[in-house]
Amino acid sequence: QEVLGEDKLMAILKERELKIYWGTATTGKPHVAYFVPMSKIADFLKAGCEVTILFADLHAYLDNMKAPWELLELRTRYYEHVIKAMLESIGVPLEKLKFVRGTDYQLSKEYTLDVYRLSSVVTQHDAKKAGAEVVKQVEHPLLSGLLYPGLQALDEEYLKVDAQFGGVDQRKIFTFAEKYLPSLGYAKRVHLMNPMVPGLTGSKMSSSEEDSKIDLLDRKEDVKKKLKKAFCEPGNVENNGVLSFIKHVLFPLKSEFVVLREEKWGGNKTYTAYEALEKDFAEQIVHPGDLKNSVEVALNKLLDPIREKFNCPELKKLSSAAYPTPSKAKPGEKGTKNSEPEDVIPSRLDIRVGKVISVEKHPDADSLYVEKIDVGEAEPRTVVSGLVHFVPKEQLQDRLVVLLCNLKPQKMRGVESQGMVLCAFRVGEPRQVEPLDPPAGCCAGERVYVEGYEGGEPDEELKPKKKVFEKLQADFRVSEDCVAQWKQRNFLTKLGTVSCKSLKGGSIS
Repeated sequence: QEVLGEDKLMAILKERELKIYWGTATTGKPHVAYFVPMSKIADFLKAGCEVTILFADLHAYLDNMKAPWELLELRTRYYEHVIKAMLESIGVPLEKLKFVRGTDYQLSKEYTLDVYRLSSVVTQHDAKKAGAEVVKQVEHPLLSGLLYPGLQALDEEYLKVDAQFGGVDQRKIFTFAEKYLPSLGYAKRVHLMNPMVPGLTGSKMSSSEEDSKIDLLDRKEDVKKKLKKAFCEPGNVENNGVLSFIKHVLFPLKSEFVVLREEKWGGNKTYTAYEALEKDFAEQIVHPGDLKNSVEVALNKLLDPIREKFNCPELKKLSSAAYPTPSKAKPGEKGTKNSEPEDVIPSRLDIRVGKVISVEKHPDADSLYVEKIDVGEAEPRTVVSGLVHFVPKEQLQDRLVVLLCNLKPQKMRGVESQGMVLCAFRVGEPRQVEPLDPPAGCCAGERVYVEGYEGGEPDEELKPKKKVFEKLQADFRVSEDCVAQWKQRNFLTKLGTVSCKSLKGGSIS
C-alpha cells in the first residue's frame, strides 16, 4: 500500500539483493489475515530478497502483557510451526528464509544498552504516538508499551536488514524508527506496508475478537459458520471482509477467483481481475451467499495442509499447551442427550472493574448494602452485597471493585441484584472480608481475566443449574503476596494484578 524510502530501495537494488524482515508478536493465535503478509513474503522471495521472519516474543509481553511470560516460549514455538505450515501451503520454499526469536538477541548487553541510549533521546509523547495503532491504548499506559516502538526500531539494526515490512498500521512506528535510529548513529531503513484486511465483522481482523477472524486450525464447519455470519451486505463493497480477503489473499496467490453457483443462477464464473468481481458484486450480479460459499471452498484448500500438519500428537500437544483450555468431558460422562460437554474455564466469567457510585443500606435487611456500580455500560448496575458488618459505607463509596457481571439477576429481599462484588475472605472468629482491589488507574468496565485465559468470550449469562461459577470459585485463592488467583494463575487487568489488602491465603467469593 505504501513505501517509505523508495530512492534508497532502488539504490540498494543496483548493487545487490534487498535484505528485509517481517516481525510478528507471539500473542493470540495467527488467523487467516496472516496470509496477506505471507503472500507478499512469497513475492519478496521470488524477487531474490533475503527475508528474516522475527518472532517478537519479548514484544508480546511488553504489549500490556497480552502473552503471559511463562507461555511465551510455547507460543513462539506454536507460531514458528504454524507460519512454516502457512508458507508451505502457498508454495514458499523455506530454505530461502531465516527465522529469529526476539529473545535470541534482545536480552544481550549491547541491545540493552541501546535501549537505554534510545530512552535518553525519545520523548514520552513520541513513544506513545508511535505505538498508538499497535500497542493497546489505556488511560494510564505502562512503561513497557512506551518501550515497544524503540525496540522495534532497534530490531532493524540488530537484524542487519535494509528494510522492514509490516501492516500500514505500523506506519507511526516506522516513521519513529526513521527519526530516531540516526540519533544513535544507525542507518535509516526502507519501510514497506501492506493494507489491513477488515475482519469478518467489518472492523480490523483481530485475534482477540473471536467472530472477526478465522483461525488457521478452525474445522471446516467452523469456517462455514463464521463465514455465514460475516458482514457481506448485497452491493456493499465498504468494510467487506469477505471481498477484502479475496482481493488481498486469494487473488495474489492464484491470479484468479472462481465464483461457484448453480446453473439456474448463471453457473460458475471465473474472474481474472479483482476489479471485475467487485463491480459485479456492487451491481448485485454476484450474490453474497455465492461469494461466501466460494471463499469457503478456496479457503479450505489453503487450510487443509495446515490442519493436516497440526493433526500429529506433538503439535496438538503444543497447541493446547500454548493456548490452554481444560480437557473436554470424557465420553460417558453425565449430560443431556443433545448437549456437548462444556469447558469450565475462567474466560467464561464476565468479570469487570466497577466503580461504586452510591451505597445505601438495604431497606429490609440489616446486613445488606444496595450499591449502584458503574461497569462501563450506559447505566450503572444495582448490586446487593452482604458487606455491612465488614466494610464501612464510606470505604465503599467511590472505590474501585471487581464485579462478576454475568450471573443471572436475582432478587435479594425484594431488590434485584445485577452482579456480585468479589471479595477475599477468611473463615474464623471474627470472619474477615475484604473487597478485591483492581490495580490503581483502572477504568470502570475494564475486563478482568485469569492469566492464560485472556482471549476467550464470556457467557452471556451463566446458567444457575450449570454451576460454572461455583466450580471455578472452588479454586479461587489469595496468594501469600495477597494476589487473587485461580489455580495459582493471577487475576489480571491491562494494568497488572488484582489483589486484596491483607488476607493472604484466604478464599474468594
